[in-house]
Amino acid sequence: MTSIPSITVLKNNRKINEIPLLDNRFRIDHKVEKITLLFFRKPGSPAVILVKPDGSKYYAHHAMKDEQLEWFDESSYDLITIENPTPGPWQVIGRIQQDSRIMVLGDIELVVEPLPALMFRGETLKVTGKVTNDGKPIDVGYFRDVVSFIVEFVSTNNDLYDNFGAGTKSVTEFKDDGRDFDERPMDGIFTGEFKLVFPAGEWQPEFYIETPILKRRVVHAPIVIAEPPFDYQLSLGRNAASSHELLINLDQDIIKPETIIFQGKIYYPNGEEQVFTLDPEARLYRKLVISNYDWGRYQVELSVFGENINGREFMAKLPVYNFEIERSIEKVPELQAPKVNPILSQLPPPEPEPTMSIGLLIGIIALGNILVMLLGWLAIRIFVQNKPIKIKLSLPSFKKKKISDEDETENKNEKESNGSKNDKSGDILNLSMDGD
Repeated sequence: MTSIPSITVLKNNRKINEIPLLDNRFRIDHKVEKITLLFFRKPGSPAVILVKPDGSKYYAHHAMKDEQLEWFDESSYDLITIENPTPGPWQVIGRIQQDSRIMVLGDIELVVEPLPALMFRGETLKVTGKVTNDGKPIDVGYFRDVVSFIVEFVSTNNDLYDNFGAGTKSVTEFKDDGRDFDERPMDGIFTGEFKLVFPAGEWQPEFYIETPILKRRVVHAPIVIAEPPFDYQLSLGRNAASSHELLINLDQDIIKPETIIFQGKIYYPNGEEQVFTLDPEARLYRKLVISNYDWGRYQVELSVFGENINGREFMAKLPVYNFEIERSIEKVPELQAPKVNPILSQLPPPEPEPTMSIGLLIGIIALGNILVMLLGWLAIRIFVQNKPIKIKLSLPSFKKKKISDEDETENKNEKESNGSKNDKSGDILNLSMDGD
């Protein structure tokens, strides 16, 4: 329990003033140094106007330039704080709801029940906070529209835990309106539930109430949120006719196995769903039978109910358990090699057909390019330049001396008459004799 300053109801002669406004009029005593006026009006209507005892008026926009005035103009209420208000009768102009009250800044007591010492991730917790004045609830109409009860968990940044560096998790916000998990409206008691869906580790719980003009906080000692005290073992069916089995092991150091009830739903690969319940048993495991629908993805949602070793009843939603069976690949029958004639198998393999070499292919391409260039040049010369094509070819001449038969005979006779012959050395022998 922590006491901190906040809002109390205006007191007159030591009695709590719970008298409603009479004809939208009220009186402020000369001893009041600071007053907070809370007026609830029709939703969507304009802000109220305050008329002071001297007839001057206060408007919502005056708060911007008057240091003694704070004005929160919300959609359905006005929350006004005035320092050193003028004593005497005041009047409010506007569409005021019934049960509006005049309040004075004083002391408030915020009481929050401590959280359980043993908790684990996935649990749903119930928390209760009380806003009291002098030990009694503040019974003011529409008070639920002004005050919110907020729950936060702040990581202690202990590097020994998984939530190191996780920051702040804003868990929930409660109203004293009798809705959801709140038991009674406007009784000054905020009741609600929230789930521990953040990572396991060491956390510091913080609770606070908040209004447009103040914020008060209660901080509890750090607590440890553990992982769920369950682990799983999966046995797959050996064939299509046998089922899968999910074995859930229970940690008896945290929970009482004989009190544990599992409830959930199985999602099959073919789209079917199956609801199941596993009743409490005096054993350290539960067995869940899962039909075998061959390959595909299976999902199991689990909720658990029971008692922990401290005797506290709990309920929790566990993380979804998933497993997947891969599709089997059918074996393709092997192709048999064709039978070969033994006689043909002894023959030498046929020679491969000659293929054109890369060098020859490049040569053919180059020759084709040259031919195209030559034809292009000829076309330009003939049809564009109108010049004839002159080709000069100088061929070497070979002349052979012909000797006629007469010349050959004459030469022969001449040689014989001279009585001379040529020897191999080229000398001329004279074989003629004198007349003697």
